[in-house]
Amino acid sequence: MLACGWLAACHSGPPPLRLGTTYTVQQSGVLAVLESLWTGPHFATVVAPSGQILRAAANGDLDVVIMHAPALERRLLVAPGLAVLRCPLVASRFAIVGPAADPARVAAAPSAAAAFRRIAAAGARFVSRGDSSGTHVKELALWQAAGVTPASRWRIESGADQAATLHLADERDAYALADLPTLGKLRDLSLRILFVADTALTNPYTLYVTRHASAPPPAAASAFARWAAQAGRLAIVGLRLPDGTPAFDVLAGGCAAIATGQS
Repeated sequence: MLACGWLAACHSGPPPLRLGTTYTVQQSGVLAVLESLWTGPHFATVVAPSGQILRAAANGDLDVVIMHAPALERRLLVAPGLAVLRCPLVASRFAIVGPAADPARVAAAPSAAAAFRRIAAAGARFVSRGDSSGTHVKELALWQAAGVTPASRWRIESGADQAATLHLADERDAYALADLPTLGKLRDLSLRILFVADTALTNPYTLYVTRHASAPPPAAASAFARWAAQAGRLAIVGLRLPDGTPAFDVLAGGCAAIATGQS
């Protein structure tokens, strides 16, 4: 999704605040909450996989980003000194989903890594996003923790967003890693939630104000960040999963300045 393009303003007057975020922020309902409640300057939104958004931010094309790929955030944004403000927002959970028959017996696994080992040992189909998204990065970390190198004969890369990936997994009777708030919006799937009880499946979202090489970030960027980390995140935690439980938890802490080169 590209709202108004990477750089072009949609209207006359001051340029909009340039917000970059991920498909799970959009498809889980978080972006709609922020857009509906923010009363400050207009922002133009770009939605793409985390890696693509972080590279755009590093190039100076975005003012604010909302991410859920901590390792990528540190490597591409924080360590090079390209962020000036970090604001913890909320955390959701990932789940390992799959067919009701559960041929790999994922539901009986003692940990997420063990569940991934069971999928590999069974040679069961697994649909990966394969797109350098936060979800894909988490999946790769789980394979590494499992001590498994996924085989192309049973691991399928969708190259698509979370919703499309889950639809493909459903069609193929395959396993997948799902962001629970996004999964909860997709009511026409037969996939079952098979494993969720592991802190390794925590999915934290963080907002950053980016550093511009030629000028300080617009004042509206910091204003939006501080609003999002207070009133915005309180609204986000009002979102619910289909069973009525909260879709998100508040991440502790407020906005904090990031020194140049901090890792």
